[in-house]
Amino acid sequence: MIHRKYLLATVTALACQFSVPAHSDNWPQWRGADGRGISTEKSIPKVWSKSKNVAWRTPMPGQGGATPAVWGENIFVTSSRGSDLMLLCLNSASGKVLWEQKVASGNKDARAGEGNSASPSPSTDGKHVWVFFSTGILACYDVDGAEVWKFDVGERYGKLDIQFGMTSTPVLDGEALYLQLIHGAMRRDDLTRTGKVIKIDKETGETIWEHDRETDVIFECKHSYASPLIYDDGNQKFLVVHGADCTTGHSLDTGKELWRFGGLNGPTNINRGIMDPTFRFVASPAATNGYIIVPTAKRGPTVAVPVNSKLKGDVTGKSGTTQWIMENTPDVSIPLIFGGLVYLLHKDGKLQCVDLQSGEEVYYERTHTTQHRCSPLYVDGHIYFCGKDGVCTVVKAGKDFEIVATNEMGGEPITASPIVANGTLYIRTYDALYAIKN
Repeated sequence: MIHRKYLLATVTALACQFSVPAHSDNWPQWRGADGRGISTEKSIPKVWSKSKNVAWRTPMPGQGGATPAVWGENIFVTSSRGSDLMLLCLNSASGKVLWEQKVASGNKDARAGEGNSASPSPSTDGKHVWVFFSTGILACYDVDGAEVWKFDVGERYGKLDIQFGMTSTPVLDGEALYLQLIHGAMRRDDLTRTGKVIKIDKETGETIWEHDRETDVIFECKHSYASPLIYDDGNQKFLVVHGADCTTGHSLDTGKELWRFGGLNGPTNINRGIMDPTFRFVASPAATNGYIIVPTAKRGPTVAVPVNSKLKGDVTGKSGTTQWIMENTPDVSIPLIFGGLVYLLHKDGKLQCVDLQSGEEVYYERTHTTQHRCSPLYVDGHIYFCGKDGVCTVVKAGKDFEIVATNEMGGEPITASPIVANGTLYIRTYDALYAIKN
């Protein structure tokens, strides 16, 4: 066994549905319309290259790891251009650049080519597009490229102090944007706790509420590069925030903390009081009806948290609040949940599949050996993901591991996640944006 799991002493019965989201040709934000990384499209190519099955290729002005957002005829993507930070709008059918805007300046490389300030992904509702950059600039434009509002979150909510930039992507829901700004001073003796969760009116940019999210963590583990998500199973709906040493649920109306699952810091030491001061979250949680799958970092645990009546207040270490705990975690990629299985893409290219309800490992297999920083996509019975060296892998979904195709993109680095919209697979490399289509 690659891992040990800890099952509940008494398993709570859950009405868990493995439903597919409603069909939509749009991909309005990172991880799709419902934040699960699942597409209902059919007839998407499984085999392609830099020249095969390419409908169009549009060069980007510079490096970036942001995943595009698509609504109808428009595809939005952010990028660096030297020290400038850009928003581009392309025609989704032809790849023609319709307009571009310089949103800000001050682009910085994170480290060793792993990312830059154009890492958070844009979102759109078809009328407006919202962009955030790691420098702290948050802005709204209309679909014709006119600025609606813009401000610096560091000036409004407190100076950002995070080693590799605030790469968290805001989540769009209804009439609001939700942000998590979890960071803090890098000195080991500085106990400043500056984490905030924020709701912003998407039309005006005005703050609806801000909530201080306090923890007792120190040094680098105060930092979170993860992104918030909306949990919505039709009965319950709340914001999930991931950072420091805990995952928390918050009221969408007030920001009030509804529950907290802590003790996540430290390899295999959940609830044992041992803290790694260099621990920091990059991978975000994933949700499906009845469950939240919580990754951590640095060989720490992955935790399946059931969404039930016991998920209230501080549930750290309490009976009935974990379905299973696995002593292995993806460090960057978000878990993908489909058909009662959880897919965990590890940064070395190994793909791990576990049973959602039991935590039993189904397989743990190597795909392409390179650094992987994107998050996997499910479409039409297959899992799509790309490596940092530009090699994209397609794996058959289900309990039997099978690599269907290995597709090379000419060595162009990829850290953005693949998406599907309008019957087209879109892949953003550091060099260009590709539309892949039969």
